[in-house]
Amino acid sequence: MRVQYRNKYRWQRGFTLIELMIVVAIVGILAAVAVPAYQDYVARSRVTEGLALAAAAKTAVAENAIAGAVLNRGYDAGNAATQNVTGITINQQNGEISIAYGANVAAAGANTLILKPTANSDALEGTETGSTRPTGSIRWDCYASGATARGDLPLPNPGATLDGRFAPADCR
Repeated sequence: MRVQYRNKYRWQRGFTLIELMIVVAIVGILAAVAVPAYQDYVARSRVTEGLALAAAAKTAVAENAIAGAVLNRGYDAGNAATQNVTGITINQQNGEISIAYGANVAAAGANTLILKPTANSDALEGTETGSTRPTGSIRWDCYASGATARGDLPLPNPGATLDGRFAPADCR
């Protein structure tokens, strides 16, 4: 009886070809789902980098608006360029901040996110020589492609082009 048990034990070592094929198929399916999700995650993290870099521009707009100065005064747009962010610009007419991302985030022409400042549901107003001081606190709204207007304000013009799936939830 012992001899038969040992022979049976030796015979069942390893996996069959079908078992290995099933494992390979499962791993392939998981990889097919995981790779696109990871690529979207990487793109979203690069978008977050641009939002962090825009903090200096937001500060400049807020300080200049409160002082009645030109909305883009004192902001050096050249310092914002990185591998993922190609530039951050401030519109001196309304204080909107445009964050342009590189081709590694989104395709060229579809890579701009807009931050729009408002005070008491009114857009900021600026000229080449100064700006109208806001009444109340400044609120920042984020816009990506396909975003809807917030309140009574119109969408930024030109509009944001970054795909909403890469933008934070409050930008969609």
